[in-house]
Amino acid sequence: MDTTLRDGEQTSGVSFSASEKLTLAKLLLDELNVDRIEVASARVSEGELSAVQQITEWANSKGYIHRVEVLTFVDGGVSIDWMKKSGAKVQNLLTKGSMNHLTHQLKKTPQQHFNEIEKTIAEGAKEGISTNVYLEDWSNGMRNSKEYVFQFIDFLSTQPVKRVLLPDTLGILTYTETYKFISEIVQRYPKMHFDFHGHNDYDLSVSNVMEAIKAGCHGLHLTVNGMGERAGNAPMASAIAVINDFMPEIEVAVNESSLYKVSKLVSAFTGFGIPANKPIVGDNVFTQTAGIHADGDSKKNLYFNDLMPERFGRKRKYALGKTSGKANIQKNLQELGLTLNDDELRKVTARIIELGDKKEKVTKEDLPYIISDVLDSDTYQQKVFVKSYVLTHSKGLKPSTTLALEINGELIEEHAQGDGQYDAFMNALRKVYKSKKLELPTLVDYAVRIPPGSNSDALCETIITWKRGDKEFITRGLDSDQTVSAIKATEKMLNII
Repeated sequence: MDTTLRDGEQTSGVSFSASEKLTLAKLLLDELNVDRIEVASARVSEGELSAVQQITEWANSKGYIHRVEVLTFVDGGVSIDWMKKSGAKVQNLLTKGSMNHLTHQLKKTPQQHFNEIEKTIAEGAKEGISTNVYLEDWSNGMRNSKEYVFQFIDFLSTQPVKRVLLPDTLGILTYTETYKFISEIVQRYPKMHFDFHGHNDYDLSVSNVMEAIKAGCHGLHLTVNGMGERAGNAPMASAIAVINDFMPEIEVAVNESSLYKVSKLVSAFTGFGIPANKPIVGDNVFTQTAGIHADGDSKKNLYFNDLMPERFGRKRKYALGKTSGKANIQKNLQELGLTLNDDELRKVTARIIELGDKKEKVTKEDLPYIISDVLDSDTYQQKVFVKSYVLTHSKGLKPSTTLALEINGELIEEHAQGDGQYDAFMNALRKVYKSKKLELPTLVDYAVRIPPGSNSDALCETIITWKRGDKEFITRGLDSDQTVSAIKATEKMLNII
């Protein structure tokens, strides 16, 4: 059962709109093919009621209505009335699974609680609503009041309850306890259906899922991206991958190839980014960074494991940066359909390492610009060097540049203002050349481009067209800073003339 739309929505700061809930419900049932979805808590708000009404209307049209579940409460029939309005037909009734919660929160005896539960189940059945029962704080109940838990399940065994839902509400279980407690319950009640609902406070939820299955539980509650209260719930993608790879005797119907797509959509709806190193769905999971790994992948897939990215609708990537080797670059060149000779590859590798020291990530899309920059640099012998500069830009003051330029071994400094930082740089440069009685070409075109789909830290390629007499020529500069890339293009021009 996926409970992203109910328990996942208890993530601090997360609230799905009605249309988002409907979209995700359709994806979860039709695309991801989970068995059931828990979509809301009863009585929360008018917006929640409207969302569930839209979901149940769609579910009825598809024959899915008994796969849509709602969290309800022992509240004298208020939740049942809400269920009737919503059109939902399955309630997951929240009850107290530990003596501690029963005594201090409800201040009732077990028998009083059981009587009220029995009445709520009967009221639901009268309205055509089937019931599953949550034993809230069940994990602490097994630790500290096991007799009460068994007394409770003895009572539930006499009721028309489809499933008993066992939540590790506070995420306190170790995997050894999970196996021990669920084994004990399954063996004691062999004819009943038990679901395990894990939380991730100690980062043990996937381990606990494995042990719950080994112990004989019949269902799991998972959420997309591990959304949920506090540290969240057991994550869908990791749990499914673990079951498929390490528990071959267990069959699940979830469509692995849709896990990433649904994960990205939930992230977009919630505004909660997926950590780059999150298993299965994180950006870095199928990215090789070290050159030795890329080399090994080319030699009998030495660094592959069973988590092949194609299983999840993804592709393996080879990062470009200061730890890149030639193998990483070759892999990216192959994808782009480009070839370089050994000398060109050596120069491009050196340039990527240099850029990687300045910029966290160089992308595959940056590669053509880097190649162009490197090969362009081979067309002239450098005699003019922009040794240093200071660019200032302050509100209310004109931008200015102080420039130190080396021409044939002589260092010359100038300062100038301009309409922008690059204009100030060019004005300072003109002063230098005027002092040497040299003339600069005219700038006739200036274009900046970044790779498609890039972020604010993308590499910028500045392409400047110059005119000298009747002749036009182009120089390029590449840097993560737009003004610096323009200065690099200008430095190339100085060496060409």
